[in-house]
Parts: sequence; C-alpha cells; structure tokens
Amino acid sequence: MAIPVKLEVFEGPLDLLLHLIDKNKVDIYDIPIVEITEQYLDYIKQMETEDMNVMSEFLVMAATLIDIKCRMLLPKEVNEEGEEEDPRAELVEKLLEYKMCKYMSYELKDRMVEAERCFYKKPTLPKEVNDYVEPVNYEELIGDMTLAKLQEIFKSVMKRQEDKIDPVRSTFGKIEKDEVDMERKTVYIEDYIRCHRSFSFRKLLEKQNSKMEIIVTFLVILELMKIGKIGIEQQDIFSDIVITSKEAV
Repeated sequence: MAIPVKLEVFEGPLDLLLHLIDKNKVDIYDIPIVEITEQYLDYIKQMETEDMNVMSEFLVMAATLIDIKCRMLLPKEVNEEGEEEDPRAELVEKLLEYKMCKYMSYELKDRMVEAERCFYKKPTLPKEVNDYVEPVNYEELIGDMTLAKLQEIFKSVMKRQEDKIDPVRSTFGKIEKDEVDMERKTVYIEDYIRCHRSFSFRKLLEKQNSKMEIIVTFLVILELMKIGKIGIEQQDIFSDIVITSKEAV
C-alpha cells in the first residue's frame, strides 16, 4: 500500500527555492547547488498540476539550476576586473529580491489585520450643540477702530491698487482683426470701373471704410494695372491720379 504524500503549495519556483534553503538551513549567499537541485527536482516530479503555465515556470527554474550546476563543474570565469564570477550570483540576487517582497507582503498583511481591529464611533452630539453659533461682540471686534481710520485704510488699499497699474500699457487700446475679402473687393472695383470708365483714385479711396480696405483697394488697382485692364495717368508729382478703363464698352 502506497503512503500518501502531501506536498506544500508554493507560489512559484523562487518560493520553493527559499523553502529548500530555509529547510536545509544553508547560507543564501553560498547555496549548495547540487543538494538544492536534487531536492528541487524531486519536488517537481511529485507535482500534480494540469496548468502548463505553472509547470513551465518550475521547469525553467530546474533547467537554470542544472545549468548553474554544470557551470560550477567547469573552471570559473574571470570578469574584466580579474575577479572570479560565481555562477550562482544572479540566482542569489533574484532570491534576495523575492524574499524582501515576500516579507513586505507579510508586513502589509499584518497591518491590514491590525487595521480591522480599529473601530470608530459616529458623532452623537445633541442637535442643540451642533446648531449653536457663538454670538459676536461687535464692540470687542471693532475696538478703537473709527471711521477716520477705516478711511485711511481704504485709501492705502486703493493706492496700492493704483500703483499696480502700468501707466503705459493701461492706455493701450484693443487690437481687433479687420478682415477684408479680397475677391469681393476686386469684384466691387471692377464694377466701379465699368460704371465710371475714368475716375479719380483719391475719390475711390475716400469711399473705403477702413485702413485695411484702403490697402486692399490699392493692391487690387495694382493687379488690374499689371494685367492691363486699367491705365493710370498723373500730370504732376503731387497731382491726382486718374484711372481709365482699357476694356471695350
């Protein structure tokens, strides 16, 4: 009759390794890799699990232990600083990190258990106490304050506010974008030319409502002169400019 053996459940391969190290009471910095590997392999042989993801983690660690065991049988490698490298160093580092996280989880669990023992009592003050408002003694609050002193305080506050105002920037006006449709202005000027045939450039500009419209009108006149739709004449340097249509009626 076979004797049933109950295996402990471990959270992962590192948890199993820590258990074996504690069980054998060995130094984690000097792991007897041969002995630990044999015990580790014996354990995974007795594991009964259908979860391949869990089993694969234990098998990967088994392969790592066998690799370390083989490397320890070979001559030790030397690093760039001339020191001999221990094949177990990387595994020891992982075990120490896992051990620290595991003990921290125990500490957090203990704190959670302690926190469950704390009880709080809801406030049960009478309604009269909650609704009580302490009366205000206006004479004590005002003290020796007079209207003259309040006036002085008000003036000093207003003076500080005036000092904050920039005397230059405060006079700046608001810049607004003046949009003029170039195409609509071109149609307007072409209609104006067809109606007047010959006219004063100054009078055309006087009909505009803003500085932007004057600029756009000037640009349109230059473009019409460039493509040969209008002609421009000026008798003297400061005399009026006369614009004449070159298109046939």
